[in-house]
Amino acid sequence: MKIRAMVTVSGRVQGVNFRYYTKQTAERLNVTGWVKNLPDGRVQGCFEGEENDVSALIDWCRTGPGSARVDNVAVEKGTYSGEFIDFEVRH
Repeated sequence: MKIRAMVTVSGRVQGVNFRYYTKQTAERLNVTGWVKNLPDGRVQGCFEGEENDVSALIDWCRTGPGSARVDNVAVEKGTYSGEFIDFEVRH
């Protein structure tokens, strides 16, 4: 079953290539959507794909790249829309 998840990650997640590695991991897992930095220092993403793949990407976000420190990952599940054809870093 395909799902959608809005994810907000807090901690030391900006300036550590979090978005770049999220995109790499999403592409490896065949997850579509986007990731971006928020003005308050958090990172937000919208992930769509097979439930197992989206869950694996969310699990990856709980640790992130080696130089990150993740304090919290908030997940809001939604209805799959199919609106994305790939995964992008938004600015």
